[in-house]
Amino acid sequence: MRRLRATLPLLLLIGIGAALWVTGALDRFRPEQLVAQQQEWLQIIAAHPMLAWCIYVGLVTMVIATCVPASWVVILAGGMLFGILHATLLTAAGETLGSLVLYVAARHAFGSGERPPPKMVERVRRGYLEHPVSYTLFLRLVPVLPFGGVTVALAWLRCPLWLFVISTFLGGGAMAIFETAIGAGLAQSLSAGEPFGAHLFLQTRVLLPVLALATLALVPIAVQKLRSRRA
Repeated sequence: MRRLRATLPLLLLIGIGAALWVTGALDRFRPEQLVAQQQEWLQIIAAHPMLAWCIYVGLVTMVIATCVPASWVVILAGGMLFGILHATLLTAAGETLGSLVLYVAARHAFGSGERPPPKMVERVRRGYLEHPVSYTLFLRLVPVLPFGGVTVALAWLRCPLWLFVISTFLGGGAMAIFETAIGAGLAQSLSAGEPFGAHLFLQTRVLLPVLALATLALVPIAVQKLRSRRA
């Protein structure tokens, strides 16, 4: 019973995320759905900017804390509605808060760290133990693993709270720049009357941030090759 109580907050978060995914509650934020009501959304945001910012940060916090697979939909919507600058700052804040909630729940579930680690933790344990600060920043800045998976891994490794918060905000902000840029690019194309489709991702304003994210994802491979050559 004690172990069940310890894991209950983490299981509850995952359960909420699964429910959001299964019910399609976030489908209204998909670009093709959002563009139909974009002008109405923009008018509401212009009339109540602070409230809109708080709601968006709360929404990002929820999808990150519950590990919803479609969290990228919300972040793209932020870029479409708030623009790159505001959306990046708001997204980084929401990702940090959501990750903190998940981190606390995971730390509570794993207790002292004596329980067998999740498989994803085993993949990062060695690098973390050798260079905890640089490796934590690396994991957050490079999208090599799922955002929620890294959070759970760092919680089990008992990453210091200050390091977790700083790396999460910096890493979330770096990724949000490109993700919100994709959303802002889609908004410009859709506002110009372009029909939604795969062809939009080939336009320069959308393609460039997509390529930037892909380049970040290739960083671990380059680092591994450099290490193997030195060895």
